Formats: sequence, C-alpha cells, structure tokens
Amino acid sequence: MISTGDMLPEATLIQMGADGPEEVRVSDKTKGRKVVIFAVPGAFTGTCTTAHVPSFMRTKDQFDAKGVEEIICISVNDPFVMSAWGESTGATEAGLTMLADAASEFTKAIGMDFDAPPVGLLARSKRYAMLVEDGRIVALNLEENPGACGISAGEGLLDVI
Repeated sequence: MISTGDMLPEATLIQMGADGPEEVRVSDKTKGRKVVIFAVPGAFTGTCTTAHVPSFMRTKDQFDAKGVEEIICISVNDPFVMSAWGESTGATEAGLTMLADAASEFTKAIGMDFDAPPVGLLARSKRYAMLVEDGRIVALNLEENPGACGISAGEGLLDVI
C-alpha cells in the first residue's frame, strides 16, 4: 500500500468529455501540479453521496486558497456513472473532477482495493483522501472503515495540510 512520500504509479483513468469517454493519465493530472485525490467505494452509495463528495464541495475554496489546482474524485465505476453522479450531486458544477477507475487499475496499483461481498461491493476502492504535489503523496488520510467519512473528508484533509 502506498504511503506519504511515495510517488503515484502510472495508471489510466477515464472521464467523460464532450465527445464521450476520454482516457486520462494520472501523471498528466499530477505532474508539476498540486492536486487533491479522494476515492470512494462507490458512486451513488450512501456515505459517498451524502458525506464524502459534499465535504469537498464545501471546502473547495479553502483548498483553492492553499494552492490546490484540482480536486479529483475517483471511484471504481464506469465513466457514465461517474458523470451522472457528478451532475446529480452538484460536484461537477462545483468544480470537482469525477474520474472512473473502471478496471480498478489505479486502485490496485496503490493497494487500496477491497471486497465487501455482503453489500455487493467487489474490487472497490477504500475511502481515502490525499494531497499530491508533482506526483508525490504529501498527505494521506485513509479511513479504517469504508462506511466512515471523517479523516478522509475535505475538512479532515485540510486539518493535516
């Protein structure tokens, strides 16, 4: 599993563009930039929709003031779901970037994958938030319980940066 000080591995994510799904390289999003990446177990799920995404919408201005250039939400879902979820929550309008890790490539590469068969979540991402500068993890807040959203919320990450 990755930790503070590590470089992010290369991986391809997918976002919805004007003409449909578009590949996005993690390095293109992070090289020479200061970004926040947070991940959720699933789009349209309870805590992810009612707590995690709204926490970054609430705190976006505070991250902007700290020089964060982009806030990226990642989930092991397809880009169509991520786009619809971004629209329905207001995250897209608020300026958050919704990226799909459809094949769980990035999530597995950083050791954040987990399964929860009793609730139908297979090959999903643990809940976390990180500050990344030029591809290097500067701060990483990982929730012990995927149903919790405390230290991985926008306010929780702001507390450590």
